[in-house]
Amino acid sequence: MKIGVIGAGYVGTTTSIVLAKYGYPVTVVDTNQEKIHKLNQSRLPFYEEGLEELLHEYLLEGRLSFTSNIEDFIKQCDILFVTVGTPPSEDGKADLTYVEEVVSQIARFMDNYKVIVIKSTVPVGTGDKLNDIMMKELSKRNISISFDIVSNPEFLREGKALHDALYPDRVVIGCESEKARNIMKELYKDVDTSILYTTIKEAEMIKYASNAFLATKISFINELARLCEGKGVNIKQVAIGMGMDKRIGSDFLQAGIGYGGSCFPKDIKALLALASQVDIPMPILEAVSYVNQTQSDWFMEKVKQVLGSLTKKRIAVLGLTFKPQTDDIREAPSLRVIDYLLNNKATIAAYDPQGSEHVKKIYPTVKYTLTPLEALEGADAVLILTEWKEILEIDWKHAKSLLSNPLLFDGRNTLSPSKMVELGYRYFGVGNF
Repeated sequence: MKIGVIGAGYVGTTTSIVLAKYGYPVTVVDTNQEKIHKLNQSRLPFYEEGLEELLHEYLLEGRLSFTSNIEDFIKQCDILFVTVGTPPSEDGKADLTYVEEVVSQIARFMDNYKVIVIKSTVPVGTGDKLNDIMMKELSKRNISISFDIVSNPEFLREGKALHDALYPDRVVIGCESEKARNIMKELYKDVDTSILYTTIKEAEMIKYASNAFLATKISFINELARLCEGKGVNIKQVAIGMGMDKRIGSDFLQAGIGYGGSCFPKDIKALLALASQVDIPMPILEAVSYVNQTQSDWFMEKVKQVLGSLTKKRIAVLGLTFKPQTDDIREAPSLRVIDYLLNNKATIAAYDPQGSEHVKKIYPTVKYTLTPLEALEGADAVLILTEWKEILEIDWKHAKSLLSNPLLFDGRNTLSPSKMVELGYRYFGVGNF
């Protein structure tokens, strides 16, 4: 089987590299010529540990190729993975413009049976809509060619994408023909995990439901952390005790300054928009979103309460990406923190091993340093916003000598409060003492 992947972004590139590792010949198409050029030179357009080495290896072996010629690409491939973006519209709905355009192109250029696998995150009912687009385009050509739409959502964690793609917790396949099911079964025959076959709509909902539930766990523990802080209770111990219950589990119970990234915020908005279309209230998800949006402000009010006026105060911001092991700053809590600091006329020195160049385009007046220690020089307070190893392993004893004031605000509860106090810091976590 010849595999085609449409969209050379994060999901598309990761998917193509893993499919090539399984031994399939894979071609990736994208309209962005610069991106295709970089990939053909074994250069990833984003940071993801472990992927670039495999990209180089499979390009050399001829298992993987990148192109911008979509017409030939469509004709030559048997299975087409659609991995283009579905950004949020102003009203929160997923914008399906790119997905619909890709499917239209497939119908315009295909000359034999295709399995069209939707990996892009799309609202429930999109499969039916795409099927109608295919039929309409084929009728314009006055031609009858069979095809199958399949929903195969991705569950990749940024920073852990290679591991998640190679060793998935589960594979969900939404399809409604025996032929498509057999093809997908063959495609995933070497993947050692549970495979769930569902309808297309069920698969579409599973993706949104999964992300919404994980976001709910995060907002729940963050809201609980506010209460714990008010009552002098350590949220980390509470989370450990909760997580020991197998029905709850310990994952996503780490209190902090909120979730970010390209999935959770966008998918919560899309799910709420979908519910609104059919007049179904979802107060739990509305609360999840509200808690997340206000968590960084709650944290920064604590900073302001301790420091007093932030005007002309020098603040060291350590960590800019929404999580470690990625260069992604989309919906990162750090951006809300920087906004808060600038609005309060603070001076910022920021460090991040991967995200600085992206944030610099948004906030050019912030000073960006090459090392975390450089950011600390003369700082009135330190804010840890992303738990990068490079930040956690700072020589904190030496770092104290660089600061004007040894105030440490740990927005990820990553350091030991008692150890930092021993070193002479005033430590403030998120419900962590």
